[in-house]
Order: sequence, then structure tokens, then C-alpha cells
Amino acid sequence: MKQFKTTSLADQVFDKLENDIIQGNYPKGEILTELKLVEQLGVSRTPIREALRRLEQEHLIEDAGKGSRVIGISEDDVKDIMEIREKIEGLASYYATINMTPEGMEELKHIIDMMDFFYAKWDPEHLRQADDDFHECICRLSRRSVIKDTLVPLHRKTRRYRRVAMEDKVRATSTLQEHHEIYEAIKAGNAELARDLSANHIVNAKVHMFGA
Repeated sequence: MKQFKTTSLADQVFDKLENDIIQGNYPKGEILTELKLVEQLGVSRTPIREALRRLEQEHLIEDAGKGSRVIGISEDDVKDIMEIREKIEGLASYYATINMTPEGMEELKHIIDMMDFFYAKWDPEHLRQADDDFHECICRLSRRSVIKDTLVPLHRKTRRYRRVAMEDKVRATSTLQEHHEIYEAIKAGNAELARDLSANHIVNAKVHMFGA
């Protein structure tokens, strides 16, 4: 596992397995065993055991006796997540506006510029990553640890759906425009408008995913 270098091995195994489950690489009902994962990932049992424990805490797997059964993310789960995000994303933008620094504003502008760049090239995968960066940057700049700790895992759990959205150029165009509007509201110091635009952005994303 040569790409696993910076954070702890258990963290990196967790991140990979979480992403693979969310992306559907391990379908619902599949049984994961430590031995199977040792062979697939090329690491020892200790980080795999720790990663499986954390995945069970995240309700992405469950104990199946001789292994762990994949639960994954259901459509109802995603609907619930989007309902929660609708409420909390607005708060994140509100507090990010109030607590904004020149450095934070510069970082947010850089992310917006990168989104424009990847959109112009039509690079959906990097556009999705920039979308992640935009939302996570606002969470961090809110300086509200509870908001950040709540939203960041939810962002990860909807990654598969957001990847599909970014591959739809119509929705990607709307997303980029909505991000620009949120950015401009934050830049103007209008916390209430930033809050409302962010909440509406999540409503629009939910409608795109599931319809009205």
C-alpha cells in the first residue's frame, strides 16, 4: 500500500474502505473479513481491525459472525443527510462570514477559481474535489467545531451522489453559480444571505438527487 504515507495506517485503511463502501465498490451485503482485506490491501491485521471497528461505529458495516457485512448508504440515509445538511450548512456559512479573515477569504477565492478552471476544462472529478474543498473550507472557517465535526463526515457519505451530480453538466453549472453567490455573500459580510443561499444550495442538490 505505497500510497499510505502521511497519516496513521489505520486512518488510511479506514479512509479507503469507507470510500470504497460509499462508492459501491463493496456492495451491500458483501462480507468483509480481515484475511480478505489483508490480501487486498497488503497491510497487517492490526490497522484493518481498527478500521473495521470504526466502520461499524459509522454504521457502514455490521458484525456477521465470521466477518463484517456491508450495510453501506441507503437512499433514505442520503435523504436524511441532506435534510441535516440543509440546516447546518447555512449555519456554517453564517459563522464563516462573521469569523472571516483575509487569509480565509483568499483561500475560499482560490477554491472558487479552481472550480471555474475545472469547469472550463470540463473535468468532473476534479470539479467534485473542489466542491468538497469549498464546503469543508467553509466548515473550517466557521470556527465552530461541532458544525465541522458534524458536516465533514456527512460530506463523505454523500460523495457518490455528488460525483454523479458533477457529471451532469446542467447541475454542475448550477452548483458553480450557487457557490459563486455564496462566496459573494460571504465576501460582502452578509451572514444572513450567506446562510440562506447555502441552505437553498442544499435544497437544490436534494431536488436534483431525488426530485421535488
